[in-house]
Amino acid sequence: MSGTSIWIMIIGVSLVSLLPRILPVALFSRYEFPELLKQWLSFVAPAVLGALTALSVLAPEGDIEISIYNRYIWAFIPTLLVAIKTKSLFYSLLIGIVIMALLYNFV
Repeated sequence: MSGTSIWIMIIGVSLVSLLPRILPVALFSRYEFPELLKQWLSFVAPAVLGALTALSVLAPEGDIEISIYNRYIWAFIPTLLVAIKTKSLFYSLLIGIVIMALLYNFV
């Protein structure tokens, strides 16, 4: 690949990545949305995060695996309990990382 091709690719990927993020903000920032729509949109991010988490825990290899041999479930349970108890992202991440490291190295 030539240097020009690489720069064209970098600029193209940057545009494709940034435009979907910038255009909605630029187009809709002037408008005031109805309260019901704002309330509905407030649930989108937690729903997407929950779906991604469920997919990562229940289907780590692509197929749903709900069994005692799924180490992601074993790491998720105490991490969830710590998150509920402390409401701290730091402690939740710490517990999740430590438990996954233990599971990978000793189980």
